[in-house]
Formats: sequence, structure tokens, C-alpha cells
Amino acid sequence: MAKILVVDDETDLELLVKQKFRRKIRENIYEFIFAHNGEEALEKVKEHPDLDIILSDINMPVMDGLTLLSRLPEANPMLKAVVVSAYGDMQNIRIAMNRGAFDFVCKPVDFDDLDVTMEKTITHVKQMQQTIKAIKENNILKMYVDENVLNFMTHKEFESSLLKNEMLEGTVMFVDVCSFTAITEHASANAVVKLLNSLFDTIVKAIIAQGGRVDKFMGDAVMAVFKGEFHLDRAIDTALAVREQITKLEPFIAGDKTYQLQVSVGINSGEMISGNIGSASLKRLDYTVIGDVVNVAQRLQSTAKAGQIIITEEIFNQAQISFKCERIGEVNLKNKAKSLTIYNVVE
Repeated sequence: MAKILVVDDETDLELLVKQKFRRKIRENIYEFIFAHNGEEALEKVKEHPDLDIILSDINMPVMDGLTLLSRLPEANPMLKAVVVSAYGDMQNIRIAMNRGAFDFVCKPVDFDDLDVTMEKTITHVKQMQQTIKAIKENNILKMYVDENVLNFMTHKEFESSLLKNEMLEGTVMFVDVCSFTAITEHASANAVVKLLNSLFDTIVKAIIAQGGRVDKFMGDAVMAVFKGEFHLDRAIDTALAVREQITKLEPFIAGDKTYQLQVSVGINSGEMISGNIGSASLKRLDYTVIGDVVNVAQRLQSTAKAGQIIITEEIFNQAQISFKCERIGEVNLKNKAKSLTIYNVVE
């Protein structure tokens, strides 16, 4: 349905419009709103932000149609106006066009011609609205999707590649916000979400700074993947940066409780399966990594205490040249037949 504002000080025009377009009004094709001068029209524009077009006379009291045209871009830049006036001389037409009029219809009104003009104008406005909507959706998509993925989506091989899986060598990291469950029990929902989003933003910036990719958010935890040269070193550098930045934050106060914000981290490195995991029936596929390396990283994180960055002995042997680590001891991880020796990355 198109929403149309008619601006004219002649009340006869309102009756004529309702009479001539009664079928389209009844069938909810057109909805008309009426104003008697430009000032009243601007109030209607504020009251009805979903207006599509305006039909406006030129000669009106209080505020004339030409002044109204000059004020419309500020009031609603998406609106298009069709001037309906007895002043059909070229000078008035040129002034109206220069002030943004989309078209011009002369009085006495030929309602068949007016209908065609309205349909043309409404089509133009709807196309503009769709374009703006697409731009907004694209900008939102850019917030959540890596730029390389967006570029790749324009290629023909994108659709066929959705089901393509591969093995990759990389490092996976799980970062969990400590004591967050306790915080949720003593703080409002808005405060909890605001805090978590702020912490996630800090974590994500550190991941991106080291060339990592945020794989997913899991409750109060973040999963990240690092590929390419020195992927293990970059992941550990990220963990150290996150730990330092989070511990420097002001304590979070909820009621009579005070919480010192900290994270616990699990890191593992090796060969992983990369692919689209999920349900094709629901059209919900998550491009992620899976495998034993990922599972161990998550379980290392669950073993870690506040402020710890936990790695296995195998990873320690690769990282000890660049990082100072302390041996914690042996732990039994779920679905692992043998116990593993774990280390905490100190600096």
C-alpha cells in the first residue's frame, strides 16, 4: 500500500480525491492523508514517517507549496512530491523542479493522468526504499562477515564451495570470561549484556590485531582460529594481550558484590577440519573448525583458572623459546585415555 499526503487549501480537492480513488482506497492500494498548507503538511510528515509521496498545490496560505518543497529534504529525504497547481507556466514549473519536485500536474486535474503520475512516482520511491534497505543490510552484513568472505560471495564458485571441506594447520583458542555466571545472578539483564559485549569487543580487537579470526561466540566465551605463519605465537600473544587488558579494567559492581574481571584461556595447535557444519534442512550452516585439536583446546580452557593461559606439553615444547611458561602438572581430560601435562603461559 502507498501512503500519500495531499496538500491543498481547497477542500473540494479532498472530496474529489476520495471519490476518484475510492476503489483503490477500499482495496488498500492507496491511503490518503490531507493537509491544508505547507506548515500543516510538515506536521503530517512528522506524524507519518512512512509516507511515500506528496501531492502539493503551490498557492496556499501560511506556507506555500514552493517553500514546502524546499523544507521536505530536511523533514524526510525519501519523500517525492508531485506539484498539482493551476500555475502551469514554465517559470513555476522550473522553480518547482529546482526545489525537488518529481513531476508537475496542472489544474483542472485530469485524474487518469494524475493516477499514472502517482504510480510512476510511487514506483520510483519504492525502488529507492529497496535500495536503501539493501545498503543497510549490506552494512550490517559487513559488521559480521569477514571482507574476504564478502568478496568471495560475489564469485560463481561460492555456492558450490559451501560444501567444500578441507584440512588446515592452525591454532585454536578459547577465551572464557570468569565468574560471569555469578555476575548474571546479581546484575540486571541490560547491565549483563552491556558488560559482556564490552568484554567481547576487547577480546575481538586483540584477535583481529594478530590476524586471527573470530570463529564464534559461545555464551560467555569466544572461540578464535589463527592460520598462516607463526599462528601459534600470534595466538599466545593475543591471549597475553587479552589477559592484560581485561585485568586492567575497573571491577564490576553488582549490588553489594564486586567482581574483578578476568579471563581463562585454552590454546591448542595442529591439524583441524574446516568446513560448513550444521543443518542443511534449516539452512543453518556454520563455517567452523572441528576435530581433536579443537576439543582439547576447549577442555584446556575449562581446566584453566582465572588468569591462566593453558597449553599442553606438546605446545609448550613449540612455544618455550618465545614464551615463559610454568608447569602445572597432569590432568585428565574428557575422552582422553591418557593424562596430559599442562603448562600456564606466564609471559
